[in-house]
Amino acid sequence: MHKPGYLYLMASGRNGTTYLGVTADLLKRVWQHRNGVIDSFSKKYGCTLLVWYEAFDDIQQARQRELQMKKWKRAWKVELIERDNPQWLDLFDSLSL
Repeated sequence: MHKPGYLYLMASGRNGTTYLGVTADLLKRVWQHRNGVIDSFSKKYGCTLLVWYEAFDDIQQARQRELQMKKWKRAWKVELIERDNPQWLDLFDSLSL
């Protein structure tokens, strides 16, 4: 049985520091980032805004995509965010998973 997964980008603000991650529970994980529950890169750099995410039927697909995107230049990630979320709005409150 495949477990669904999400690839997501958190940011400290528009054109700020970004964090790329994978999770099976996007609502819970973003809440953790927003509330600084886990000592991590995102907490250190204030990445509390969910600015982009993509859903996958299988978390392994999300992990494979994460490995690809970790090699990306920052400009490519910014372009991806701005294509889908040009204002860098926090998407957390609009999640309906």
